Amino acid sequence: MTTTFRAWLVEKHSDASGTASQTASVSELTDTDLMPGDVTLDVSWSSINYKDGLALLGRPGVVRTWPLVAGIDVVGTVTASESDRFSVGDEVLLNGAGLGETHHGGLAERARVDSASLVRVPGSLGARRAAAIGTAGFTAMLSVLAVERHGVTPADGPVLVTGAAGGVGSIAVALLSRLGFDVVASTGRVDSKGDFLRRLGAATVIDRAELSEPGKPLQSQTYAAIVDPVGSHTLVNAIARLNYGGIAAASGMAQGIDLPGSVVPFILRGITLAGINSVDAPLPLREEAWSRLATDLDPELLDGLTTEIPLDQAQAAAVAILDGQLSGRTVVDVRA
Repeated sequence: MTTTFRAWLVEKHSDASGTASQTASVSELTDTDLMPGDVTLDVSWSSINYKDGLALLGRPGVVRTWPLVAGIDVVGTVTASESDRFSVGDEVLLNGAGLGETHHGGLAERARVDSASLVRVPGSLGARRAAAIGTAGFTAMLSVLAVERHGVTPADGPVLVTGAAGGVGSIAVALLSRLGFDVVASTGRVDSKGDFLRRLGAATVIDRAELSEPGKPLQSQTYAAIVDPVGSHTLVNAIARLNYGGIAAASGMAQGIDLPGSVVPFILRGITLAGINSVDAPLPLREEAWSRLATDLDPELLDGLTTEIPLDQAQAAAVAILDGQLSGRTVVDVRA
């Protein structure tokens, strides 16, 4: 008997005029629909990230082959393995690495993946918390590692986190605060999310309007480092406020893909712009980041910023994340 499983499948359609569109729906698939890979999983958890929101609502730029199972995060238990690194019964996770873009992703009850980027779920976290961290938290940790490798310490001054109420931002605030940094959190929801960000450890909360419009290329030196998932004018203004020798770790483009700024702060203040690419991170960096997440992120704090939904509510969560209404992390129990 063929076993079926549920999955959020993104499909591409063309109308009579040749205009293409994407739709996403919960579909019944079988293992014959899975893509090549050396490890097969029973999926337990996934999560909702900004990219997932785009894919589930038919927006272009994420899914690049059709039909495709959405979901850039997957956490599950190995049911078959051709890899010498993993055995049946292992709990594993994968973030990015083409999931939900060119390879079937994690918003499904089954998955088959390439083990080259696969990481064991840290025992101290467990599967649900690993999914709650997801790509957003993984990206936040990669950003923190970039700040540390640049030599920035808490003694050097405040660190600015933009988009602080979102997935990357909220985990970054929690991590940096626990590491002893004075964190300034920027958000467009100061009234509704200010207390939330202070509970995560933000010392100061500022309105994103302070950064989101065109500004001078050099502004008052304020921050030792920046963690930015927003891009565009927000990143440019943040860079203009970096201390001499500071670093901006840029991971997103929520405001835009443009960088409408000047080389002046780079030259006159010797600052560094570090790109954070979680999709293609090599295995040693993935393992380092997850090891640090298991020790540097307060699990109870993580639980407090996590919302759980069943698989069929993923599209509703996609609407909320694109509208800027989700805060913290949203995990998907794909079995519910």
